Amino acid sequence: MSEAPSAPGAPARGHERSAGAQPCYAALDLGTNNCRLLIATPAGSSFRVVEAYSRIVRLGEGLSHSGRLSEAAMERALAALKVSAEKVRRRRVVRLRAIATQACRSAANGQAFIDRVADETGMRLQVISPQEEARLSVAGCVGLLDMQADAALVVDVGGGSTELSWVDLKAVPPEARGAAFANGRAPIKAWLSVPIGVVTLAERFPEGEAATRNWFRQMVEHVKAEIAAFRHADPLREVFDADRAHLVGTSGAITSLAGMHLGLRRYDRSQVDGIWMTRSECEAAAESLLGLSARQRADQPCIGPDRADLVLAGAAILQAVQELWPCSRVRVADRGLREGILMSLMSDRDGRRKRRRHGRRSSADA
Repeated sequence: MSEAPSAPGAPARGHERSAGAQPCYAALDLGTNNCRLLIATPAGSSFRVVEAYSRIVRLGEGLSHSGRLSEAAMERALAALKVSAEKVRRRRVVRLRAIATQACRSAANGQAFIDRVADETGMRLQVISPQEEARLSVAGCVGLLDMQADAALVVDVGGGSTELSWVDLKAVPPEARGAAFANGRAPIKAWLSVPIGVVTLAERFPEGEAATRNWFRQMVEHVKAEIAAFRHADPLREVFDADRAHLVGTSGAITSLAGMHLGLRRYDRSQVDGIWMTRSECEAAAESLLGLSARQRADQPCIGPDRADLVLAGAAILQAVQELWPCSRVRVADRGLREGILMSLMSDRDGRRKRRRHGRRSSADA
């Protein structure tokens, strides 16, 4: 694994822990497209990753048409979950939180699949609400917020849904932001979850023999129609219009765009996580993708065959957000839900320790 990324607040990437080291915590995120596991030990106010695992499983493949998880998709997800469960056991994880999102929320057989996972892996998945999904994504990206800005919009593009969280940075005085934002907390002014992700959008707008600008534009307009009616974030509109806000984009599609923008010969998280891209650079990366065939996209080192048919859907979602909430700057995040879960687990640990110490002092005083 690579060493700690240069972005502030990024979790450090370490090697296998030695005997007697701090206990391991684990976060697992089963999404519509990916199964991701992160195992880490506490390190000050953050954590050090000891193992990371990610597999594209496409659990939600065909779900938008059938309303059910297919047998093939469930088998792919179960295979990845069995690998994850073995890693959790091998690392002797003391606390694990395993979550499932849009695919399991919306599928008619979602709960049956959750029960099957428990039977076959011993891992109990918790289906979280869109609101908690948005909160955890923001918590995982707190270290990438520009504290000199007045607001930020965190865009978490998933396989089956997209969560948007408007963070009111000016609600906290600059001198108090370090403490106020500790443990992943952030003043979310408004949040929105739309049931459109890269898998569902790509299935709704299947690509023909070649990607075209008209086809791409249809995807952008479809996403905009879902977001435009949301008015709860309007109090921050003036801040965005004055360009005193920025976007944070977290998703495989957005990190792939960033990798292309950087011209990487192989994907490198330490070079991608935390970089700034201008709006025009995002649009230029999407334009470059439109000039490639599906095979050529698959050959791109930061995309690969598993994302070749999804990356333009992700670019369309990002462009739709940029057109509705214009920002000149986008910060790319190769982090999100799992990091937010780990911050929450370790914060709970610190809280319990403090309560126990307080309880002992109270007993002594009695």
